[in-house]
Amino acid sequence: MATRPFSRPQSAVVARANDWSNWVEVAVQFSGFPTNTSTKDIWNVFRNEGEILTIELFDDHNGNPSGRGRIRFSPPPAVAFWLRTPYEAVLEGTKGIVPLTLKLLARKRDFLSPSLVDPRKRYPEVMILTAESLDFGFMHEPTTMMGMFRTTSSLLSPVTLRLDLLHREIVVGFDVTFMNPRMPTKVGPGPSQNKEEYTRTESYTFVMPLAQAAIVHQVNMGSKSALLFSLETPPNFYRKVNESVTHTEAPFWSRRYALFRQTDITFNPLKLRAVPLALKKTKPTIDIGRWTTYHFLFDITKTNRGLYDTVCSALRDFNIEILPISAFRLTTNRDLAVWGYIDQPLRRSKTKNRTALDDLMAEDVPPLSFPVRYQLEVCISQGLLNEHNLTKEFVDKLMSLEAAKAQDLLEYVANRKQRVYNPIEIFDIKIIKGSASRLKIPHYCTYVRSATVTPSTIYFSTPTIETSNRVIRQYSEHADRFLRVRFTDEKFQGKLNATEGESMNEIYTRVKRALNNGITIGERHFEYLASGNSQFREHGAYFFCPLAHLGVADIRRWMGDFQDIKVIARYAARLGQCFSTTRAINGSKVDIVEIPDIVNGKYNFTDGVGKISKFLAQVAASEVGVKMPSGEPPSVFQFRLGGAKGVLTVSPDARLREIHLRSSQYKFHAIHSGLEIIRWSQFSAAHLNRQLILVLSALGVPDRVFADKLKNQLSNLAQAMVDETIALTLLQKEIDPNQMTLTLAGMILEGFQRVQEPFMLSLLHLWRAWSIKYLKEKAKIVIHEGAVLLGCVDETQTLRGHYENLQHLRTHPVEEERIKSLPEVFVQLSKGNNDKAQIMLGPMLLARNPSLHPGDIRVVYGVDQPKLRHLRDVVVLPQTGDRDVAHMCSGGDLDGDDYLICWDRDLLPTEWNYEPMIYTPDEQPKKVNGNVTTDDITTFFVNYMKNDLLPRIAHAHLATADYLPKGVKEEKCVKLASHHSCAVDYPKTGVPAKIPRSLHPRMWPHFMEKRHKPKDQIYVSKKVLGQLYDLVERVDFVPELEAPFDARILGAYNLDSQILREAAEIKAIYDAAMHRIMAQHEIRTEHEVWSTFVLQHANQSKDFKFHEEMGAISASLKDRFRAACYEKAGGTEFAKIGPFVAAMYRVTSDEHIHALEECRQARSIGGKEVRVRQRLAMNMPLMSFPWLFSGILGKIANGEPTARQGIVNGFASKTSGQPKKPGVKRKSEEVTLDGEGDTLRTTEGLVHRGELLRLFVEADQPHEAASKIMTEVAASSSASEYLHDKVGEAEYLSKDSMRIPKAESLALKSAPQLEKADDTTQPHTPSLRTLIDFGVADKVHKEVDVVTQLQSNFIGNIRPKFAGSLLDFDFGNDCQEDELKSLPPINSGQDHSQPPAIDLLSLEDIPDRPAASPQYFPRIGSDMRIESPPVERHSDEGALASTGASEWAQLGDMVMKHDCDISDPSVVVTDGDGTNRPSVSYRGHGVGGLGVVGKADLMLALKDEGMVEEKVVLNLDDKPSLLERLALLSEE
Repeated sequence: MATRPFSRPQSAVVARANDWSNWVEVAVQFSGFPTNTSTKDIWNVFRNEGEILTIELFDDHNGNPSGRGRIRFSPPPAVAFWLRTPYEAVLEGTKGIVPLTLKLLARKRDFLSPSLVDPRKRYPEVMILTAESLDFGFMHEPTTMMGMFRTTSSLLSPVTLRLDLLHREIVVGFDVTFMNPRMPTKVGPGPSQNKEEYTRTESYTFVMPLAQAAIVHQVNMGSKSALLFSLETPPNFYRKVNESVTHTEAPFWSRRYALFRQTDITFNPLKLRAVPLALKKTKPTIDIGRWTTYHFLFDITKTNRGLYDTVCSALRDFNIEILPISAFRLTTNRDLAVWGYIDQPLRRSKTKNRTALDDLMAEDVPPLSFPVRYQLEVCISQGLLNEHNLTKEFVDKLMSLEAAKAQDLLEYVANRKQRVYNPIEIFDIKIIKGSASRLKIPHYCTYVRSATVTPSTIYFSTPTIETSNRVIRQYSEHADRFLRVRFTDEKFQGKLNATEGESMNEIYTRVKRALNNGITIGERHFEYLASGNSQFREHGAYFFCPLAHLGVADIRRWMGDFQDIKVIARYAARLGQCFSTTRAINGSKVDIVEIPDIVNGKYNFTDGVGKISKFLAQVAASEVGVKMPSGEPPSVFQFRLGGAKGVLTVSPDARLREIHLRSSQYKFHAIHSGLEIIRWSQFSAAHLNRQLILVLSALGVPDRVFADKLKNQLSNLAQAMVDETIALTLLQKEIDPNQMTLTLAGMILEGFQRVQEPFMLSLLHLWRAWSIKYLKEKAKIVIHEGAVLLGCVDETQTLRGHYENLQHLRTHPVEEERIKSLPEVFVQLSKGNNDKAQIMLGPMLLARNPSLHPGDIRVVYGVDQPKLRHLRDVVVLPQTGDRDVAHMCSGGDLDGDDYLICWDRDLLPTEWNYEPMIYTPDEQPKKVNGNVTTDDITTFFVNYMKNDLLPRIAHAHLATADYLPKGVKEEKCVKLASHHSCAVDYPKTGVPAKIPRSLHPRMWPHFMEKRHKPKDQIYVSKKVLGQLYDLVERVDFVPELEAPFDARILGAYNLDSQILREAAEIKAIYDAAMHRIMAQHEIRTEHEVWSTFVLQHANQSKDFKFHEEMGAISASLKDRFRAACYEKAGGTEFAKIGPFVAAMYRVTSDEHIHALEECRQARSIGGKEVRVRQRLAMNMPLMSFPWLFSGILGKIANGEPTARQGIVNGFASKTSGQPKKPGVKRKSEEVTLDGEGDTLRTTEGLVHRGELLRLFVEADQPHEAASKIMTEVAASSSASEYLHDKVGEAEYLSKDSMRIPKAESLALKSAPQLEKADDTTQPHTPSLRTLIDFGVADKVHKEVDVVTQLQSNFIGNIRPKFAGSLLDFDFGNDCQEDELKSLPPINSGQDHSQPPAIDLLSLEDIPDRPAASPQYFPRIGSDMRIESPPVERHSDEGALASTGASEWAQLGDMVMKHDCDISDPSVVVTDGDGTNRPSVSYRGHGVGGLGVVGKADLMLALKDEGMVEEKVVLNLDDKPSLLERLALLSEE
């Protein structure tokens, strides 16, 4: 029989203070043990004296074991054994008998807890009730519990309910006797010789935090009373084991170490090891993950009635609501679950025409399609539906629905988050047609199904949108067969933390079981594939459901050749490299140039950094949609390219399509060779943290400096809530990684703070609460004179590095001399204090997180280096010196590390450049013999979970540095920093870090909030971090619910019912998607999701990582629903989207007003008046929907004229972004490239880098018509809206036009002829509007009647990517049918039965080419149809069309000195009745992404690449240029 823990009931009566036998616990101090004594030795000595609670060994003042310590008993021992003098301890082995000195320690507290309601009322900290029985089950109906297992009390096996007010939890103890039906005779505990057949009794415990049991129902039945706990999530279950096997080398032991976490309570757990994981468990004794209702029955006649009443009173006073429940029923009539019917395949029914053989050969058909089955398991796993409530009728009705409708219905149930007891009722739910899962999503995203595996169960989540990775893109047609899995602790407990000892082994066994055996959902079985690198650290992995022709081994083979990698951890990391979240630069075939690394001894100065041409950088920037303040592409990209990784720096050394890679960037050989972008260089605000503050404080920065900065930040945050100027200043300086503060600043500029708009006010208060939260918890103090930037290397070799022979100068009393010892860096910000580019000069700090060693923060010297001025928003580090600077910053490198750079003189320490730590591992990674196997990888996965001590080491370092006088310079701290470095590298080396006993902290500062530690181990820190912690008071975030919506927007339009209904439909789908994200990540409000300022979440990722993840999630949500709104509005131009956004705002306002009215109304329920709706954020309608278009809302609010209704806020309407009036006609425009490379000289003067270059003639009426077309198309570019207002669509050439949509062909449609000008004699009247719609032909105007397929080959085979992008152009002069007939063949030997070819451009003969001939721009009337058969590409690049060049050729003249096709369309002209006409084949060379040609920046870039001459003449020939038509490439 196992010993019952905590078995002595505690009386509610408080005993005398000096009566130790009635204390809750007794503490005895001992001394005299040998210094090598372990906690197990001490346990063996004192185990017969009583029930030991804890054992603690003390160190001497040098941190060495002293043989002294303390032992605690609870309940107190039966006799006062400490009175024996001396106490002779018998030690095992050769230690013999040791005389000890014992002393009873005075009681430091009275073990009473004051009531939270009335502090004068006090309860015993621990009270224990014994129950007659305990039932496990679930609520089958609102007042009916279905009991699935019952255990009863006996004299030796009592069922106990222990209320622990100190730890705010309820601890339940019970025994389970497992009887083997083939062995009726009971035997003792433990397995028999045959492990398959044994009978035993096990002692179990489960712990319910009081916060988890918010409501308890009480059932009174005369002499008996029952307490009913119904939990939403399972508590932690433990099995009691022999205490002797639970001791480790640690100097502390607790009785809780003998409680081993459980995943299953079943007769034979060994059988589970070969079974896949599934939601439905096979014959469990107790399903601890899903039977989460507990019924305790108490016999009041046998139980101390006073104690029972005291426990109930204490529960009430500690916020546990005890409600009487009438008509309660406990049933054990267990309805059969519907699994058998759901899982039973349906066979095709017999028919008269079918034979018996046909039926035998017929395939089984699952009754539910997988998407529906999966969504059903989502609802069941989340506790919203229970399989015992599901009936055959329910399943039949679900099967009768269309799969899409059934999925929508179940998604609605999942998003609503309410338990459904009668599932048939869900078919009466009226949901708006359509589902978020079928809305168009951004091309770089994918839907991902996910599972969260906890110790006791598994939760499935509704598919969510995530940025894709290389593997899912490659197998996109099988995207629904990928499953993202994360292994966590029980719900709301976050990540599984590593533990010493064996107490978590069953959990790790369950993880290994899932990795080995897979996960089953319905008819699909998912197998382990691999883990992304960041995913691995968060205990996640991808699983894949194999097909007959595609398995996980096939996918791994495609990923790369890893056979040369013999270190298991490195092998897993290289697999994970393929799962990095990336944006593919589609079609960007690059030329790789290998260059050497710069190495000095054992230090690699260029580890992870390569080069990229400016042209490819521009392509990549356009693809990912980044817009830098300078107009230039980002200076550095973090990337993946096949098996290479790291960063690429824009460099003039790389030309055209070149990427220069170093050997340090190659990790493995891969088939995939496309360029992928992870992120890019940009400015992010710098912040201090606890680690940096500790190091800077140890290096001489006074405490008052940190305190002053903190006080100033708190004051500014408070003033920003009422002062727009201060708010704008802070938001534009304290830029978060997702740059949401800039969005808030834009909203303030639009006047939304001034009018007290509720959503804007809520965001502002959330930002303040978020900032204060991290000030309190992390000391995250903003550094206004600093930045966080990507690092790269100085490729020019001009910056001075770190030299050891100069380090003697670092202590020189004269600063000018000390500066000579500093390595140099180059830092140029895109926007300095004057909103212009600024180079930072002088001494500054350079650091990298985490920084634990005093040498991790380096003092460097900022210089101006003209050769590096093309680099912005990066830290350029030297490649010269004795040791690379990056490695001195916490062992960093340049493969994507962020660096904190700070030029704030107040933070410059008095001690410069403490000797850096040598970041070399003590133990080399172990290699395997042969090839690494999947079992090797999964075993390492589990071992990492068990041995990842990184958080524990970081906490130990923080506590030790604060406690000891010299802080981070203490020897203990230096050792902990070394162990921390080992723990950081553990995922790559496979070598785990270990914390020696001597480095375990004994005391913890109050600011670390170690609430679970004994109070005598907590001290109030008076050092800098303690001071900062005490200066900050947390602020609760309460959304603004009362303020009225903005009247400027509500009164802007007269909106009809149809547009309001359409807006309401999309809002309903949006709200469901938002609720889904909130539920998945356990986020309380929509404001946190929208802004990414999340206060609390599921703790599945670290806060800084989660902020980045939430940025991607929020962005994809916004992109998806913006696209849906554009489609519903009928376009992206302001005249169409403006009214729709106003309707979105009106619908949201109306819902909110209605909800507020319900909050003021009351209704009678059971004779009690209650509010119809509680005024809480969780009960109110969502309001973020219209703020998908914050810029549009700003335009409407500030009186932007519109064209839909004619009147907007009293202003006369006009077309948004009216084109400028025509200018003077010119035959040609000269463009001269200045030698300096920063300007272009035109006939109108100089055009500087970043400015617009006007290459187009603006003539009279016909050209205004052309401009109108351009305006309509340009207005559809959401990325261009802001600049449209500034410069007008007609001459604005969107930088986004470099985004080239993905499609093998372009669907060309021709609309009917545009209106002609009154003066028909005027030449070149645009007679045709032709829309090129990339991949989405059905979205072009319905009246189109001309279809052409254009095979397109852009620069470097860069193919179009963005679906729905539009080009607008016309074919120039009229061309009659007889002109088409007269087109001559060029090659005399050509087959005239095929379309004749006309080459438009010869690179060798550009100067001699005649001017453009108008007849080769045929006008194609609305009665003509153009069709295109596939044709081979033209190979004769030297052939010259004798008829002259076209505008395509002019374009080629202007920008190309490179062999690249712009297009090679083949057109067959057919008249309206289908009669064939002679056809024309256009082939030539040109540039992809044509819209950017009009930018001075690209012209200069092309000049840098040698792709244009010093002087180019454009012959525009007095007509609208084709280039003008192609100049505006809009983004959907």
